[in-house]
Amino acid sequence: MKLVGKLVGVFRTATDLTQAQLADRVRVQVETIASIEQGRRALLPDLARQLDELLETKGALETAVENMPEVDLIPAWAEQYMDLERTALALCFFANQVLPGLLQTENYARAVFDSRVPAFSREEIDAHVGNRLERQEILRRKLPPTTSFIISEGVVLAPLGGAVVYEETLRHLRACADLPGFTLQVMPLARTNHAALDGPFILVETPDYQRIAYTETQRGSQLISDPDEISILAQRYAMLRTQALNTEETRDLLDRLLGEQ
Repeated sequence: MKLVGKLVGVFRTATDLTQAQLADRVRVQVETIASIEQGRRALLPDLARQLDELLETKGALETAVENMPEVDLIPAWAEQYMDLERTALALCFFANQVLPGLLQTENYARAVFDSRVPAFSREEIDAHVGNRLERQEILRRKLPPTTSFIISEGVVLAPLGGAVVYEETLRHLRACADLPGFTLQVMPLARTNHAALDGPFILVETPDYQRIAYTETQRGSQLISDPDEISILAQRYAMLRTQALNTEETRDLLDRLLGEQ
């Protein structure tokens, strides 16, 4: 990623364009170009083709992206979702395996990456944790996105990382539950029916009011834009909200769990 970013910077400078001018011509934010050039964000294939055409680099960037090592930090499919997340007007999460990245503390995130098989190196874990915490900046913006989280009680009860990390996680969730524009609901394990047995998913509302869905599997992910599929997932999310504890009940549950620590 750093090598590709350096290439973008070299080609941009050769055409006497600033980062802002290049961003304007390819219709992305200047922060996107800056992050790519610094090696903090992957250059996606579509943008690589645009830059090759604009900078007249004869396919050099597209070729570099196509031959990016599989072990690179952030897969392109995840980067596409994170681009949507950064600019979203609204985000809706259903999670039944692990807390969504936006809700993870540093120690919880470290426990998640420590659990990975095959194992990450210490340097890779540090990099992944840093990126995860950086994503959470959207919740601290002056105008943050409207966010809704429905989390399985099993995730909330799991002491990932040990007792100290678990208590820290519960306190963090309890604090988040009081944030404006933020909704947190727990799905009880004792429910006898469930609208999302197929697994976790995310609904994203974009700045132009389109809805996109995102799902992850063990070895990949899927961005969904088909209106029929989005409608199905939106219906499921609406049903999940009626089946989960409401926000007050969720806060009470967290208070009880904290009292048991």
